[in-house]
Amino acid sequence: MPSEIERARAEVRVLVLTGLGLNCERETAEGFRLCGGRPELVALSDALAGRRARLADFHILALIGGFSFGDHLGAGVVYANRLRYRLLDQILGFVQQGGLVLGICNGFQTMIKLGLLPALDGELGRQRATLAPNDRPGYRDVWVTLRADPMSPCVWTRGIDLLDLPARHGEGKFLAGNEEVASAIRAGHLAAVRYVDERGEPTCRWPDNPNGSPEGIAGICDPSGRLFGLMPHPDAYLYGFSHPQWPRRKIEGLLAERGEGLRIFQNGVDFVAARWAGGS
Repeated sequence: MPSEIERARAEVRVLVLTGLGLNCERETAEGFRLCGGRPELVALSDALAGRRARLADFHILALIGGFSFGDHLGAGVVYANRLRYRLLDQILGFVQQGGLVLGICNGFQTMIKLGLLPALDGELGRQRATLAPNDRPGYRDVWVTLRADPMSPCVWTRGIDLLDLPARHGEGKFLAGNEEVASAIRAGHLAAVRYVDERGEPTCRWPDNPNGSPEGIAGICDPSGRLFGLMPHPDAYLYGFSHPQWPRRKIEGLLAERGEGLRIFQNGVDFVAARWAGGS
C-alpha cells in the first residue's frame, strides 16, 4: 500500500514545456517522476495557443534547458517575449495562487528576461537582472560544485549543502541591474546556490565558476522561495553513475543509486505534496 506521502506526491502535477529549440524535457520529466510527481510534456506552441493544458491545472511549471528559438536575440529573449504576450496573465495568476516555477539553464535565462526573478517585493514581470555571456567566450560544458545558502527562503534547496552538477552554457554570468537590486538579493539571501572552489568557498574564478558571475552566483530565487532558477543542470544528474567519478565512488563503496540532482526535484514535489496535493 502506498504511504500517505507517496499518495500526496502522486497528485503533484508538473507542466514541462518543450519544443522550439528546447531540450532536456525527458530528463526533467524523469526527475519529477522519480520523485513521485506527475509530469506532463506539453509543446510550447500548444500552450501558447491554449491547447492541451491550462497552467491553473498544475502545481509546478518547469522551464527546461536548451536553445529556445536558437537564442538568436540572446538566451531566453524570444521565449520570454512569447510568454509575456501570450501567457503572462496565466503565469502571474499561477504564481499568486502559490504555484512553483523551476527554471534550468535556458529556463533560468527565460525567467530572468521575463521578470519572474528576482521578483523583489513580489513585483513580477519587470526585468531587473540579466545573464550575460561568459567571461571566457564560448559554450562551456563542465561539472561544477555548488553550495546552497542555508538562510535562503528557496524551497527547492532545503537541506542541501554541497551539490555537484554539470553546467553547460555560453551565457550564464548573473548581473543585477544595479547595486540596489544586488543589495536586495544579498539581504534576502536570494542567491540560493553559488559556485564554490575546492575549499567550498564562493568563487568568481574560472574554472570553478564557468562564467564569472560576481559572488559566485549560480542561481537565485524570489522572496517567496517558490520561484527558482539556476544555470547548472540537476536534470543531468538523476543517477549515481552519471557523475564523472562514478567508477571511483563504486570502488570506494560510495556510489549512490540516486543522483544529487534529484534533491532539487524532491524538494519541489514534497513542498507541494505537503501543502496542496489532494486539495487543489
